[in-house]
Amino acid sequence: MFEIESKNQDQITIITKNATIKFNIADAVIDAGLAVGQITGPGEFEIGEATIRGIATESGKTIYDVEIGGVHVGIIGGIEENLDDIVADVLCTSSVRAVREIEPKLVVSMGNVDGMVTELKLTARTEKKLKIKNLDSLTASKEVIVLS
Repeated sequence: MFEIESKNQDQITIITKNATIKFNIADAVIDAGLAVGQITGPGEFEIGEATIRGIATESGKTIYDVEIGGVHVGIIGGIEENLDDIVADVLCTSSVRAVREIEPKLVVSMGNVDGMVTELKLTARTEKKLKIKNLDSLTASKEVIVLS
């Protein structure tokens, strides 16, 4: 089980049993309170139960594929490059195009939720944090989650 939180549209926090991992998509920085400090840019990392793959985009930005207990979380913000490199059950984005191309089971809004809901014809619900037990616990119908 893990939780996803968001304090602002550029940051997603994933909380597992053994780690709290903050992804700042604007700065391409991962902060997990590690002794080595923050992780920047692309690469492959393991932090607690999370396997993280930072993927460099054509414009030099970084998008993330995070796997925890068989659930893939894509963290891309508004970036619309290298979408073929992301397989996500849960997608953290503000891009309608990314949602259409990646086809996640669940979308965590990182921006204009009204435009996303209207264009994708989905429902939205607001949560303080999103709790995910496993892949089977994800909703059968796609929806947009707004974290506040």
